[in-house]
Amino acid sequence: MGPVNVTSDDVLASVGPRLRALRQARNISLAALAAETGLTASTLSRLENGKLRPTLEQLLPLARAHGVPLDELVAAPPTGDPRIHLRPVRRSGFTVVPLTRRPGGIQAYKVIYPPAGRSATTTPQTHEGYEWFYVLNGQVRLVLGDQEYQLGPGEAAEFDTRVPHQIGSAGPQAAELLTLFSAQGERAHLSPSPTSPT
Repeated sequence: MGPVNVTSDDVLASVGPRLRALRQARNISLAALAAETGLTASTLSRLENGKLRPTLEQLLPLARAHGVPLDELVAAPPTGDPRIHLRPVRRSGFTVVPLTRRPGGIQAYKVIYPPAGRSATTTPQTHEGYEWFYVLNGQVRLVLGDQEYQLGPGEAAEFDTRVPHQIGSAGPQAAELLTLFSAQGERAHLSPSPTSPT
């Protein structure tokens, strides 16, 4: 398969959906992002909808606010290297490592929660979307509505993020999760293989 010619117009056209996906992943409003960046909510909306071509002066504060490098925000044309360069981001006491780099759709992350009691207590959150996670290491405490669950390595959970929820480590060591999240509310399911016992 030959090289794909990507024009600067193609790159700029992809910035809007990427900006929207980053903001939704942080679960913040246009008004809150405007306060962080100094840009108006109207400008941010026009950037996300592709009605305004982004400038460097607009992209720099947005990259800082979202905690991503400028080249990731712009999604510079690929060089043919299929590797994803992981850049951890610390949020509210836990670490998020993005595993996908395309905007929109289902996003994959590795999330590391510090040992129980070592991070600020958070309150349950609600937002649009659907989430699935798989426990890689440690013990995880999931509060979902008025129910509480504890999961260990190899266990998975999925839930509608409109239900109040809270996730954290339940033990003396860090908890590591593989998480799939869809702001559009699509469900992520694991299907058993045909040879799995019933």
